[in-house]
Amino acid sequence: MPAEPAVAHQFEDATQQRDASTLGMWVFLATEVLFFGALFLGYTVYRLRFPEVFREASGHTLVVVGTLNTAVLLLSSFTMVMAVRAAELKRRLSLAGLLLLTAGLGLTFLGVKAFEYAHEIHEGLFPNASFHFAGADPLGARMFFYLYFLMTGVHALHVTIGIVMLGIFALRALLTPRLERLHTPVDLLGLYWHFVDIVWVFLFPLIYLVGRHT
Repeated sequence: MPAEPAVAHQFEDATQQRDASTLGMWVFLATEVLFFGALFLGYTVYRLRFPEVFREASGHTLVVVGTLNTAVLLLSSFTMVMAVRAAELKRRLSLAGLLLLTAGLGLTFLGVKAFEYAHEIHEGLFPNASFHFAGADPLGARMFFYLYFLMTGVHALHVTIGIVMLGIFALRALLTPRLERLHTPVDLLGLYWHFVDIVWVFLFPLIYLVGRHT
């Protein structure tokens, strides 16, 4: 008779354990929504205060680079979905490979973002004592770039955490004897990764597309 998946002593069965784990992840993501919601609220307040200079400052961001990174993260969401499916079907090598591919796309995102940061720092747009902006309202522009570096930096931190977890789970996929134990954890990791991608989908237009519409 096949062995049952490990169930912690506080749960009656695997279904109850999975439901509790899923609820725990959704509660965690709810706290993340509150955290990022506060950042978005702050951005909204200052954008209403400095509408013209926010549009001008946004024009100094690299929209092509931002668009590329958006495509990279959307592709990583697809590979994450495929990884969850591989875990469900107990395909060990496919699961490990897809998790590593998703992590690789996350690293690509961070590499592109690092290039973008380097360009903006070289242009004097990092909001420190050497900040330089040639427009009519440097104070408002400095607030835009403060929010830009804060919000994208916090998002990049979440991407980094996700990459580390993807690497750990890829290793577990290769070493865990009973692959069914990984189905729920990989599914929950997928929820986290999709959340990170969704946050970027909201950040992209707020940062890069202000005033670019015709």
